[in-house]
Amino acid sequence: MTGIWGIVNVTPDSFSDGGRYLDVDHAVAHGLRLRAEGATVLDVGGESTRPGAERVGEHVEQQRVIPVIERLAAAGVPVSIDTLSAATAAAAVRAGARIVNDVSGGLADPEMRAAVAESGADFVIGHWRGFSADMYANAEYRRVAREVAGELHERMGEAAVAGIAPSRVIVDPGIGFAKTGAQNWDVLRGLEEIVALGPRVLIGTSRKRFLAETLRQETGTDDEVSESRRDLATAVTSALAAQAGAWAVRVHDVAATRDALAITHAWTG
Repeated sequence: MTGIWGIVNVTPDSFSDGGRYLDVDHAVAHGLRLRAEGATVLDVGGESTRPGAERVGEHVEQQRVIPVIERLAAAGVPVSIDTLSAATAAAAVRAGARIVNDVSGGLADPEMRAAVAESGADFVIGHWRGFSADMYANAEYRRVAREVAGELHERMGEAAVAGIAPSRVIVDPGIGFAKTGAQNWDVLRGLEEIVALGPRVLIGTSRKRFLAETLRQETGTDDEVSESRRDLATAVTSALAAQAGAWAVRVHDVAATRDALAITHAWTG
């Protein structure tokens, strides 16, 4: 069965749930609820990577995430740290995180690969072409799925040189990062290019803008797309990603995705 990563954003400005779980107690309770609903990993982040987001200092980021990671890990929950910072990654692993999820694939911080290698944690290599403030300036591709796979392959080679064993690597094609809505769909339709790389594949479509854009196009309106509709669209794309070979999906609404995956599994036998 495809794994489900539950998102725990300890940030004031994430695009979907910014500010909801800044309090440590609330963040931990939310994480434990996601775990009870079926999350196999909790992905804790203290810096928003939404389009246009501003960077935060490592000290602030660690103040947000380390107490949450310590308590979730102490409760026996597998935890991933979602960060661009090598220092935060190292601190998070010391606090109990087992996975470092770097959406930049090691490009944002030149110390990241060495820090992960030393930590022994698994490493999510995301496809990335620049920081959130101007990522769309780099959204130019000829064959997007093939180019994304090629760039991920380069990052995998860099990780191997740094001493990160292939068995510790997970790849993420970076849905929403330096990609237009149409390009996101092209990557998902070409997911076999990513799966063919060999490592485990993580897919994160949860509540993203391209889903809302698609739903608005379908209805022919400019109305705001509700969170519940985005969650339903996320569950569908997650189920389709699982069919295409995704090892895990990263979502806000674990329960809906768990049900979608269960029905898909029953259908396919």
